[in-house]
Amino acid sequence: MFDKKPKSYTDLLGKTNRIVEGTTIKGDIISPADFRLDGHLIGNFESKGKLVIGPAGSVKGDIICKNCDIEGKFDGKIQVSEILNLKAKASVHGEVVCGKLSVEPGAEFSASCVMKPHVKNLPHNGQPVEEKTA
Repeated sequence: MFDKKPKSYTDLLGKTNRIVEGTTIKGDIISPADFRLDGHLIGNFESKGKLVIGPAGSVKGDIICKNCDIEGKFDGKIQVSEILNLKAKASVHGEVVCGKLSVEPGAEFSASCVMKPHVKNLPHNGQPVEEKTA
């Protein structure tokens, strides 16, 4: 009657990947799940979830994700579809495209910034349609 599929280990334990402090990765990372980076990434990062760059973490490259919290260092181009949070110890250099931006006092923000409304729907011709509210 009820046909339940068994859950995978990532469903049971949570869908957060983690790169620990002291680890350096040279290359690109593509992940459908949330990601916490306390190490160093030299390359590009893409996720459909949230990226957290910890206080010891750094990224030199391009980032595309849904949400992002930065407490470490970032140098490159970042595209966040929803909210980008910069903590007090964050250091951001490059280009920023985001839906909403939150910057705590003390954060170093030396970047060009474009804030775009959240785009939800794509019609058949491929052009984005902005959601309008009354």
